[in-house]
Amino acid sequence: MKYMRLLVFVAFFIPWAEVYAPPRRPEIYGIALVRLQVSNMDASRRFYQNILGLGSVSQDCFIPQHGAPCFELNIGQQVEIAPSRRPQDFKAVETVGFLIRDATEMRQYLLAQGVKCGEVKSGDLAGKFVETSDPENHNVLFLAAVRAGSQLGYPVDHYLIHAGLVVHDRSAEDKFYKDILGFHLYWQGGRTDDETDWVNMQVPDGTDWIEYMLNVPANADHHTLGVMNHIALGVPDIHAAEAQLRKNGWTGTEEPKIGRGGKWQLNLYDPDDTRVELMEFTPVQKPCCSEYTGPHPGPNR
Repeated sequence: MKYMRLLVFVAFFIPWAEVYAPPRRPEIYGIALVRLQVSNMDASRRFYQNILGLGSVSQDCFIPQHGAPCFELNIGQQVEIAPSRRPQDFKAVETVGFLIRDATEMRQYLLAQGVKCGEVKSGDLAGKFVETSDPENHNVLFLAAVRAGSQLGYPVDHYLIHAGLVVHDRSAEDKFYKDILGFHLYWQGGRTDDETDWVNMQVPDGTDWIEYMLNVPANADHHTLGVMNHIALGVPDIHAAEAQLRKNGWTGTEEPKIGRGGKWQLNLYDPDDTRVELMEFTPVQKPCCSEYTGPHPGPNR
């Protein structure tokens, strides 16, 4: 008799549990876009289009921003520039957008996790998207891009491998990116071996990452914030990339160097002192401070 009552209870309980199971996090494949604030649209357009060689696709943006141009890196990634209205509100990196499988499911998941977010909206090439912010008020988009498919196996002209954000509270950011969104540590290091200044958090279902830029003074000046808040383009050969930049008219004084993470890199700066980092996909020597714990990006990610 007790056995029969147990069967009845299980038969009743399982469908109820399935109906009220918490939403599952949709896959997060990589970075779809970064929106940068600029003070001079014409100067910035020349830099990103002519010096970096990104093609302007102002009529073909994931999420059109009232005529502000976007630059298509490849079939699934864009860099957008938007005017900064007030110098005191300037944010070098205004928005980071991640490519996901389903925007509606992501919104349901975020709400179930206690994360405030907007309604699901329709973009252009982005299909559906949902917007929120992280604990340090960085604007975050989740886009179900209609052209990129569910996997990122496309040929690459330019490849945005990470975006750097100034972070003052690592634990708060970890709760959002690591605990809720499923990002994991890719690598971390610092200017010295016993210091952690940079924390690379890789998306759960791909190879792109965001970089926490730690230990930045609260009163950091404009140039310092532009160095810290940055984007990074992956390249197969840093010296070939430098040669092309010179051919495009770049006159910067920095030269390629092997960074603390063991990868060749080269820094240049847009007209607002926002750093654009070129970085080879894989390390050429042992990194400082910690080992890599995730797959490296590459042209056939």
